[in-house]
Amino acid sequence: MPMDLIPAPRLVRTAPRGEDFVLNAGTSLDAGPGTEGTARWLRGALGGAFGVDLAPGAGGIVLRVDGGLDAEAYRLDVGPERVEIAGGDAAGVFWGAQTLRQLAGERAFRRAPVGGREARLPAVAIEDAPRFGWRGFMLDVARHFMPKDVVLRYLDLLAAHKLNVLHLHLTDDQGWRIEIKRYPRLTEVGAWRTGTKVGLRESTRFDDRPHGGYYTQDDIREIVAYAAERHIRVVPEIDVPGHSQAAIAAYPELGNTDVIDTTTLPVLTTWGVNPNVLAPTDSTLRFYEGVLEEVLDLFPADVSPFVHIGGDECPKEQWRDSKTAQARIEELGLRDEDELQSWFIGHFDRWLTERGRRLIGWDEILEGGLAPGAAVSSWRGYAGGIAAARAGHDVVMCPEQHVYLDHRQDGGPDEPIPIGWVRSQEDVYRFEPVPAQLAEEGARLTRRVLGAQANLWTEALDTVRAVDYQTFPRLAAFAEVVWSDLPAPALRDHDGFAARMTAHRARLDALGVEYRPPGGPHPWQRRPGVVGRLKEGPPPIV
Repeated sequence: MPMDLIPAPRLVRTAPRGEDFVLNAGTSLDAGPGTEGTARWLRGALGGAFGVDLAPGAGGIVLRVDGGLDAEAYRLDVGPERVEIAGGDAAGVFWGAQTLRQLAGERAFRRAPVGGREARLPAVAIEDAPRFGWRGFMLDVARHFMPKDVVLRYLDLLAAHKLNVLHLHLTDDQGWRIEIKRYPRLTEVGAWRTGTKVGLRESTRFDDRPHGGYYTQDDIREIVAYAAERHIRVVPEIDVPGHSQAAIAAYPELGNTDVIDTTTLPVLTTWGVNPNVLAPTDSTLRFYEGVLEEVLDLFPADVSPFVHIGGDECPKEQWRDSKTAQARIEELGLRDEDELQSWFIGHFDRWLTERGRRLIGWDEILEGGLAPGAAVSSWRGYAGGIAAARAGHDVVMCPEQHVYLDHRQDGGPDEPIPIGWVRSQEDVYRFEPVPAQLAEEGARLTRRVLGAQANLWTEALDTVRAVDYQTFPRLAAFAEVVWSDLPAPALRDHDGFAARMTAHRARLDALGVEYRPPGGPHPWQRRPGVVGRLKEGPPPIV
């Protein structure tokens, strides 16, 4: 791909050398209606990198919305006198500006001028549009809290790769990360744990430093507004009915009090699937309705039409032993505990639908029957997504066998806290979001695949440096998969992508991203002796 652009555009036509556009102190910026946000971003990004004002004026860089283009599509024309970006909507103009930044070279990714105050942009015509409307990244801030500035930084990194969904995993057994004013103990108690297991499974290491933190409501408003300026939707996740011990530690009445003394439950300090789940009572439903009322206020529908309610890994032992849960099963005429979970999820599907939102959950929400309007995050493989699409539900493909970025990147001994199967940059690049079973059944079902998402769980990632290492460069490969019009996985030119990554790593260096080097981790990126959870051999495609 000429100019080493990532993700690869659909169509690139280059002009003869010598027709470059020179960006300098005299370059003006002509922003048409609907492009004001991109103009602000360009003045901040290129203005900071090259020390230029990009003052309003005719010619120079021209931004326009062109209703003849599809949503998120753009056309970028660079000539010796003028740069024009036309987008099908404001988002398309913004994605075109991201490509323009890449054309300006690695210096365009710095915050102050280095090596001069002008840049030469090669003469080129680019026509581009995304393959999928959902191009997502999930960041788990519950297991290890990531301060607000980290989230804002990752929004910039998503934008640089034309990704448009940030899924924030805000609650779990190990921490509650969002301020809910009517329930202050969720953050007073639930946002803090006394220590943390280091590593997984057989690891005997323990860090006895208290860990925690949470986002105030103003922090959330800032994150959402920052994302909206970058045409990124934020999907909040409030996990129910499992993965809820932090909430139960704060409000013990939420748990199965007739089975266990819930007043003794702390915010969990270890990892794994946890038996302490929410009680299926009316008071629990009312509590979480109160939580979600505040969540909906913080995440407006135009930025966050979906609300994720988890629904995964909910052990049913306590419900089987609970007289209260069994009475509810009998009262509702349900067959078993799986249908009880389906009832629980269905309640919030109806509740969210009445308020103009859509519920999305992990593929376990299929068990016992799925609420009609719900969408599915298919994580255990393709099977859940295939079943959901056939049943008429929308799907986001995020199978752990392909796009769980907490899984190790290499089989060598130096990978830090190695988890799961080996998922290299090439493995991610060959991920196909639409499984063959759906493709063979026609467009009606393939349209149910909204897109795909790469997920990063942070049990073993206790620093931003560790998050960077696991995320990059694989997120760049994923970004090309969900944006570009690539051939079948076996036919994809990974060697060509890897060659383009040489230039892209220089961009990441300028941004301060501590990615995994091609030759393996730097000494400071290793975690010798910390036990992970290995899965050997190729992952099963299920």
